[in-house]
Amino acid sequence: MLKNGLWILSLGLGLASSALAAPLPLAGVNLAGGEWYRPRKGEPHPAYGVRYSYSTKAEIDYFAAQGMNLFRYPFLWETLQPTVRTPLDQADLARLKESVRYATARKLIVLLDPHNYARYYGTDIIGGPNVSSEDFADFWRLLALEFEDDPYVWFGLVDEPHNLPTQQWFDAANACITAIRGAGSKNLILVPGNRWTGAQSWTTGGDQSNAKCVLSVIDPLDYWVIEVHMYLDADGSGTERSVVSSTIGAERLKTFVRWARENKMRAVLGEFGVPVVPEGEETLHNTLKSMEADSDVWLGWTWWAAGARWNKQYIFDIEPRDGQDRPQMAWLRPHLYGAKMPRFGWAV
Repeated sequence: MLKNGLWILSLGLGLASSALAAPLPLAGVNLAGGEWYRPRKGEPHPAYGVRYSYSTKAEIDYFAAQGMNLFRYPFLWETLQPTVRTPLDQADLARLKESVRYATARKLIVLLDPHNYARYYGTDIIGGPNVSSEDFADFWRLLALEFEDDPYVWFGLVDEPHNLPTQQWFDAANACITAIRGAGSKNLILVPGNRWTGAQSWTTGGDQSNAKCVLSVIDPLDYWVIEVHMYLDADGSGTERSVVSSTIGAERLKTFVRWARENKMRAVLGEFGVPVVPEGEETLHNTLKSMEADSDVWLGWTWWAAGARWNKQYIFDIEPRDGQDRPQMAWLRPHLYGAKMPRFGWAV
């Protein structure tokens, strides 16, 4: 996997990071907003700017100025394609593309994220009786055609599949990869696992574990990586204003890192967050230092989350408020490149 393209990055910056414990080459944030509403079949198209919105130029400018260079863009499949196997909604596609192009014109990476949990309209599981894997693959074919000319756009297949047979999900992932490559796209693809793509549960589940079923992924270009998520409260849900301990992040990543190294896999930590609690800052530093030491596995990370639609009480929000940085932003800065951005080689 990754014999070309970003393999260049792993041989250069990746090995340097391992030796010097420098920041990982890619680090950023989820810019939430496009996934904000709950779609229902038969409803009119949601009002843009009222029920959902995409990242603004000001947000991108702010986080880029902090030294971030990887932006995960959550949105909903239903917004862009309200009915399966139909053309994409051109008005909404234009809004998304305007935001994406603003970032990629600055050579910042945008990770497209259909934030659907491997479902359509909340209930129809991809690969189930109502929505086929081919339906979702057709959506990705159309989306790939819109962004295939931009190497700074990455394709995250879907957010956090859960409560379905693991092989069913990876069969759907393979259908999407086939459709994306069939459309001529050479963009990097991020493949999540089942069970909310939790790093700590990657190897559990026997024959239906992510660790086993992901080995069935086939990409003709061999240009894909794994996306995992991890939270630090007791049940790993990211819903509690607490951390188990200051070392819990490194502990929860340890088994996944060992498996990835044994299987020569690379990965991105697509979601994690630390609340403002007494052990929070130490926990964050320990987590990211462990990833930096394991840079032969990790390409980078995106914090969950920012976005103007959060209320001020959300525990992981790093959107600046009233001109003031959020506390976690200061914690993250030592793990960012700052003004000195990494250099990339793109070749497939």
